[in-house]
Amino acid sequence: MRHFLDIARLNHEELTHILDTAKSFTSVDGQTVKKVPLLRGKTIVNLFFEPSTRTRTTFELAAKRLSADVLNISVATSATVKGESLLDTLFSLQAMNTDTFIVRHPESGAADFIAKHVAPHVSIINAGDGRHAHPTQALLDVFTIREHHQDFSRLRVAIVGDILHSRVARSQIEALNILDTREIRVIAPRTLLPANVEQLGVRVFQNCWQGLRDVDVIIMLRLQKERMQGAFIPSEHEYFQLYGLTPERLALASPDAIVMHPGPINRGVEISSEVADGPQSMILQQVKYGIAVRMAILSIAISPGERGAGHET
Repeated sequence: MRHFLDIARLNHEELTHILDTAKSFTSVDGQTVKKVPLLRGKTIVNLFFEPSTRTRTTFELAAKRLSADVLNISVATSATVKGESLLDTLFSLQAMNTDTFIVRHPESGAADFIAKHVAPHVSIINAGDGRHAHPTQALLDVFTIREHHQDFSRLRVAIVGDILHSRVARSQIEALNILDTREIRVIAPRTLLPANVEQLGVRVFQNCWQGLRDVDVIIMLRLQKERMQGAFIPSEHEYFQLYGLTPERLALASPDAIVMHPGPINRGVEISSEVADGPQSMILQQVKYGIAVRMAILSIAISPGERGAGHET
C-alpha cells in the first residue's frame, strides 16, 4: 500500500489487516516509553490546508510513537499564502527527503491530485479532502465498533445528521459495507441527504424515532456549516428538536448500543451532554483508538527498506 486515499479501494482482507495491525499497536499506549522504532529515520509532513485538532494531533502522535521525524505545515504559515502553487510547495518539501505527506484539503480530489505528482518513494495519506473522503476517520470508527461488537454481520448501524456534506459519512458507509454490516441506516432531513443515497447500500429514514429503533451503533455527525451554502435547516434549535440525540432517543436503541461522534461535538445541536458524557458514549475512545489506527496506516504505507511499485489504496 503506497498511498492511502480512500476506503473504496480496500477489500475485506486489506481492511481487516489494517484493523488487526492497529490492535497490535494499542499496547504501546501502556508502555513506559510509548515508542517503537519502526519508522526511525523516516520524515513525515502533516500538510494541512484546513483547520484540524484531532486528526492532525493524532497523526503527529502516531508518527512520533513510530519514531519518525514530523513536520507540521499549516497553510496559514506556508508559502502558498504568498502565491506559491500547491505543487511548488509540495516539491520543495519533497526535496527535503520527505517520505510521507499527510494531506488535509478543502477541495475534493486534492489528495489524489498530489499522489499523481509525488516521487515514487513518497506516500500520500488522505486526512480529509472536501466532501469526498476521510478514510482514517472511518477506520478508527469501525475499529471502535469492533472493540465492542465483534460480528458486523449482526449489527444495525445508524448514521445521523448531515450526510450530504460529510466526507466522514461516505467513508464510514464504504467501510461498513466492506465489513458486511447487517444493516446501515442513514437518518437526516431530506435537505441533508445526497440524491440517490440508497445506492450507497443504506436504508434511509427521515424520522429519528423510527430510524434509531433497535440499532446497535449510533454515529452522530457534526453539522458541516462550513460546507453549507444555503438554508439546509430552519435553525440549530429545531434541528436538535428533530434529530439531536437525547437520552429518550437513545433508549430506542439496543440496551448495549454505543454512541459515537467524529468530533468536534456541537452540544445541544447534534447531541445532548447527558448522552455525550454518558456510559454508552465512545467519543473519547474514538480519539484514543485514532492513534493506533493511524500508526497502522503509517507503518503499512511506509514500509522500512526498499519498496516496490506498491499499489494505491
